[in-house]
Amino acid sequence: MTWSELTWKQIEDRYQSILEMPFVVELANGTLPKEKFQFYMAQDSLYLEHFGRALALIAARANDISQTLKYLKYAETAIVVENILHESYFKDFGLTEKGEIQPACHHYIHFLKSTAALDSVEIAMAAVLPCFWIYKKVGDHIYNHLQSEKNPYQRWIDTYGGEEFADAVEQAINLCDEVASETTPAVREKMTEVFITSSRMEYHFWEAAYDLKKWA
Repeated sequence: MTWSELTWKQIEDRYQSILEMPFVVELANGTLPKEKFQFYMAQDSLYLEHFGRALALIAARANDISQTLKYLKYAETAIVVENILHESYFKDFGLTEKGEIQPACHHYIHFLKSTAALDSVEIAMAAVLPCFWIYKKVGDHIYNHLQSEKNPYQRWIDTYGGEEFADAVEQAINLCDEVASETTPAVREKMTEVFITSSRMEYHFWEAAYDLKKWA
């Protein structure tokens, strides 16, 4: 069994709990209050900007030039999507600015950037993987099973149903399996640890949007 298969088993229950979150359920059926989606979009836009920087750090530190090129492409895609959010969906849903980074987003991006800068590159790759993998699986779940007619969020949902995103996720999983197979047991254990931590932060990111959690 690959590193990714073994590690996913450890967060399967958390993934299932994400699918049952009010934010995800209401987004899928179109009943999510607009202010909660606006909060989410603003924080997601801020997150993607810093996520792209973490990916660029990984690209710079990768041991193989093919890995460097892939992570540079991921970084570019994250920043392009951020621009799309800002220029298109912000307009659609009445947002004029991103605002301030709130606690859940702040915690997540600083964890990813510090891991990308200070831990081994294999560990950094594992830390950013849940953002690819969980997001894709949640997106597929909504796209294939829970859509409703006249959903105000349908165009946003459609953004994550494409083959290009699916291919990028599969590549990121395979890259982590590749480096995990070539590293030490201690590093593999740390890879699993940061993957689990990031999966928790994925949950809390959606939770914070639903609860509109801001700095006290």
